[in-house]
Amino acid sequence: MKKVVKFGGSSLASAEQFKKVGEIIFADTDRRYVVPSAPGKRCASDIKVTDMLYQCYAAAEAGEKYTDLLEKIKERYQEIIVGLGLNLSLEEEFQKIESFFAEKAGKDYAASRGEYLNGIVMANYLGCEFIDAAEVIFFDEEGKFDADRTNKVLSKRLANLERAVIPGFYGSCPNGTVKTFSRGGSDITGSIVARAVKADLYENWTDVSGFLVADPHIIKNPMAIKMITYKELRELSYMGATVLHEDSIFPVRKAGIPINIKNTNKPEDEGTMIVQSTCRQAEYTITGIAGKKGFVAVNIEKDMMNTEIGFGRKVLEAFESQGISFEHVPSGIDTMTVFVHQEEFEGREQAVLSAIHRMAEPDMIELESDLALIAVVGRSMKSNRGVAARIFAALAHVNINIKMIDQGSSELNIIIGVKNSDFEGAIKAIYDIFVESQL
Repeated sequence: MKKVVKFGGSSLASAEQFKKVGEIIFADTDRRYVVPSAPGKRCASDIKVTDMLYQCYAAAEAGEKYTDLLEKIKERYQEIIVGLGLNLSLEEEFQKIESFFAEKAGKDYAASRGEYLNGIVMANYLGCEFIDAAEVIFFDEEGKFDADRTNKVLSKRLANLERAVIPGFYGSCPNGTVKTFSRGGSDITGSIVARAVKADLYENWTDVSGFLVADPHIIKNPMAIKMITYKELRELSYMGATVLHEDSIFPVRKAGIPINIKNTNKPEDEGTMIVQSTCRQAEYTITGIAGKKGFVAVNIEKDMMNTEIGFGRKVLEAFESQGISFEHVPSGIDTMTVFVHQEEFEGREQAVLSAIHRMAEPDMIELESDLALIAVVGRSMKSNRGVAARIFAALAHVNINIKMIDQGSSELNIIIGVKNSDFEGAIKAIYDIFVESQL
């Protein structure tokens, strides 16, 4: 087998954590390609190396002294190197970084150095080849990830390498400048490497033992999800479940490579397996619950709306003209509701409303703010009757009023709208009826 393993910042925050990672890698010879993040927090009050680099570069950009900040970053790496007993010096690398900071090389360059330096340390620790991600992961002129070129170059580069370390989070543009993915982008790099080497499995090691059915900040000790499909994960990630960067799904999904979310501190835990498809039914009717607060419902009414060709397009064009994207658009015969992010909408609300009146000529527009959206997701829902009815019953039992319910044709998820103030209570009620009642 061929495995790609990615380790998050908390897994590589100190020499002690590095040793745990080393034990995990050496315990399985199939773990051949390693993607490290930058060192994370060693304790709650600590600062991530990436954040330290951002601070350091901000000082350099402002023309302020930054060498003291850079020295603190150097100390973090030196502490790891000494703790691992390595004969390695990063002095030359830090001299380059200082020079590039002075030349204002850019925020992306600054942020990427955490992964770059940790990759060098990891390669030395494991005794395998280091590959600078800027040489094998590419973005186009517009800053969009170039999947085809990357896969071609990276596949060729790794074809004859039995083991290698490729730092996460960054690549390069056609002009050679460093470009990063969004925060958490090391997950994406791991997925890209897994696709390039045609891996049998992509293991993503972090500080939790996989995905949980619900947010542990809301539900005390929620049940773990043993297996989840890419489609289910996509729905939950979009609605706020953050164990894995949502864009990391796409490269491995195309290649049919499963992902295993594992815990560096509890390697014996099964974790969560993410797969293309499965004949296994989920343990519960639902796979997971996730949600977000802070939405506005724009309710639009117009008699005979359903007979007017292009009405929906005109309404959505009003939002598009102000650069506002929508979340959901449930509709009736004479009504249409557009859910948008409140923070994004508030500053442009009157411009949007004027545009709707001008383009669609509705009879009435009403706004309702401070709403939350909750996604109840599960591949087993379509084979179980009365899922929506049970949700209604659970929320009615705790006196929560449903503002909106929307179910896709795939029957994979149901979206529920409630007041912000009812958000936590709604998730608890749904969890209780679908999970607690089945234990």
